[in-house]
Amino acid sequence: MVRETASTGSHIIDVGTPSVARMYDWLLGGIENYESDRKACAALLKVAPSSRELALNNRAFLRRVVRYLAKERGIRQFLDHGSGLPTQDNVHQIAQSIDPASRVVYVDNDPIVLAHGRTTLEENGRTAVIHADMRRTDDIFGHPDVERLISRTEPTAALFVSVLHCLPDGDDPGALVRGVAERLAEGSFLVVCQLVSDRADVRQGVTDLMEKATHGRWGRVREKHEVAAYLAGMDIIEPGLVDVTQWRPDSEVLPRRPEEWEEWGGVAQL
Repeated sequence: MVRETASTGSHIIDVGTPSVARMYDWLLGGIENYESDRKACAALLKVAPSSRELALNNRAFLRRVVRYLAKERGIRQFLDHGSGLPTQDNVHQIAQSIDPASRVVYVDNDPIVLAHGRTTLEENGRTAVIHADMRRTDDIFGHPDVERLISRTEPTAALFVSVLHCLPDGDDPGALVRGVAERLAEGSFLVVCQLVSDRADVRQGVTDLMEKATHGRWGRVREKHEVAAYLAGMDIIEPGLVDVTQWRPDSEVLPRRPEEWEEWGGVAQL
C-alpha cells in the first residue's frame, strides 16, 4: 500500500490519515484539509450529527474567553495547547486587539499547523507557534519561544480548549493540567473544556470511530465529573463549569445546544 503524504518544508504529513486539527478545520468551513479528513468528518456526522454545530460553538467560546481574560482580567500572555490551524479571530488577534503588547504561544504537534502558523505569524514578533507534544510540559516551558514570550512571574492564561479528549486515560489529562498549573504564576488562569456526553452510546461510538480513523491518536469522550476533576481545588470563575454556549454569552439568544453531546468546561484561577 502506498502511503499518501505531503511536505511542508522539513516535515512530512501523512495526508492519508485524518488529523483532528484538519477535521476541526473542515467543520469550521476551512480549506486546510484533505480527503481523509473530510471522509472522517462525514463518518463522524453520522454518529454525532451536531459535530459542525459543536465546533462553531466551541470557537465562539474561545473568542469570548480570550476577550474576557484580556479585557476584564488584564491577562497579557497566553499559552494555547493544541491550538489547531489558524482561522478567523485567533487568540493573538483577539488579545492584541485589546493590547498590542499581548504575547501568545501556540502549541501543536501537527506539522501542517506549524507550517501555516509560522507563515501567518512571521511578521508578528509577540506571537509564536511551536511544534511540540502538549504532554511534554517540561519541553514546552523550556522552549526558546516560550522563554522569550511567557514570563514565569506574570499571570498567564493556559488554554486547553477542545483538546483533552484527544488524550487517552493513560496520559492522564488531569495530571497534565495540574502540571501546567504548577509552573504558572499566582493569579494565572486555566481554560479547560472537552467533549462530554451523558449517553454511553455516543461516548463509545465517537471514541471508537475517532480511535480507528486517527490510528490511535485519540482519547475519549468523557463525562462531566471527569472534566470537573481536572480543576479540583481551584477557584472556578462564574458561571462555573457549563456547556460552553452558556459561558458568559454575548447575547440572550443562545445557540442551539446539541442533544447527543456537548463541549463542557470553564475557567479556573490559581
